[in-house]
Amino acid sequence: MDRAANGLGSDGANGLPFGFDPASQTQLDRPTAVAAITRADEHMDRSEPELALPLYARVTWTDDREVSAAGFYGLGNALYRLDRETEAREAWERATSFGDTPVSYRAWRQVAAARVREGDLRGAIDAYHQCERRAPREDWPEIASRLGWLNKETGNAGAANRYFARSRGSSLPPFMTYLIIAVTVVTSLTAMSGALSPQGFIIPGSLEGQLALHPLLVAHGEYYRMLSVMLVHDPSDILHLLFNMYALWYAGQLVERMYGSFVTLMLYLVCGVAASAVSFTFSGAGWSVGASGAIFGLFGVILVATRYHHAILDAQSRSIAGQVGILIVLNLALGFSGFFNVDNFAHVGGLLAGLWLGLIIPPGQVQTLASGWQGQRGGRSRGQARALRVAGVAVLLAVIGGVTAYGTVQWQQDPTYRQFWSGTASTTPNRVAADAPAALVELVIAR
Repeated sequence: MDRAANGLGSDGANGLPFGFDPASQTQLDRPTAVAAITRADEHMDRSEPELALPLYARVTWTDDREVSAAGFYGLGNALYRLDRETEAREAWERATSFGDTPVSYRAWRQVAAARVREGDLRGAIDAYHQCERRAPREDWPEIASRLGWLNKETGNAGAANRYFARSRGSSLPPFMTYLIIAVTVVTSLTAMSGALSPQGFIIPGSLEGQLALHPLLVAHGEYYRMLSVMLVHDPSDILHLLFNMYALWYAGQLVERMYGSFVTLMLYLVCGVAASAVSFTFSGAGWSVGASGAIFGLFGVILVATRYHHAILDAQSRSIAGQVGILIVLNLALGFSGFFNVDNFAHVGGLLAGLWLGLIIPPGQVQTLASGWQGQRGGRSRGQARALRVAGVAVLLAVIGGVTAYGTVQWQQDPTYRQFWSGTASTTPNRVAADAPAALVELVIAR
């Protein structure tokens, strides 16, 4: 519920003093004023704006600008509920006159909406520009969309197109996607040099061998390989790198358009670690290289973001999103067909993580059906929704940790592991390779 007291703290937690008179002209201290606003908010919650009105009005002339602004904001809400729209807009405008306060952004939104209803579109544009400067990140797409429509209605097609592009997340290039591709390509090409022995096996001491995933080495404590494996690809087949980078460019730019750069990086890394955990635990005892587990995770994110959250995208993005389901099915079918040496466990692990993350984290850079028309799903507040997302990510990380722990226990029972590391924790990958080449020279599994 949008309450005028939101952001004022708990100064009025003890409630109004006995015998409080809303008609009194005495100066109020902050705790009493906040308590009056809180009581008025409670009346609004019970659809009693006529009872809230005198309480809001009582605090509009205090010495505390935050309290006065909140009083005018609540007064505007009560007047609007009483169908006194012109007076409501004037009260909201007074709320904005106190500078940046806990209610200033919400007051500017109300002013903008009131001006639209009055037909003052240029005034509404000015108000939404004020909103734009104060809006939380999750509201940016909505504000951009409203500015797009208002500029279109007032004949400014260029500004309208820019704002519509911003509302769809397509105003900036996918910087993070390009950065991930660049780092992966440079590292993979560098690691390919000197990676293979004359027999065609990975040399454990090479850069490729230091970054690739091998279950025996991970079980021995080299868990960093669950991340670094995404940076290296099959040194005997350059097409493995090229295909993966094309898929990353294809999926990454759309995810970044919907979620932004930082969240895209987080999604990519978490999906990659999930893919590695499943591969480490359930795949065979061979080298595993490649980023396709993380890329499958991005495919899963796109699938859920567009089908469940109904992200509002431009035509090009909708075309890409429409093909993702087919690509997932096709690639999984090819992997399980047995014709290719593919790490299917990594693909499935990354995909499941991406589906889960896409479900609990709605796109924040573009409008969705929920944000544009329905508000928060199930009527949850932003704080509750954020807490659920954090809890959902924590659950996924706990599952990844559990799968990894299970895999560690299983691989530490392996005879080869027991032979080389039981009681000799200082043994290095190079020593293992020198003493028992068969232990770490299995076929490379592409992912």
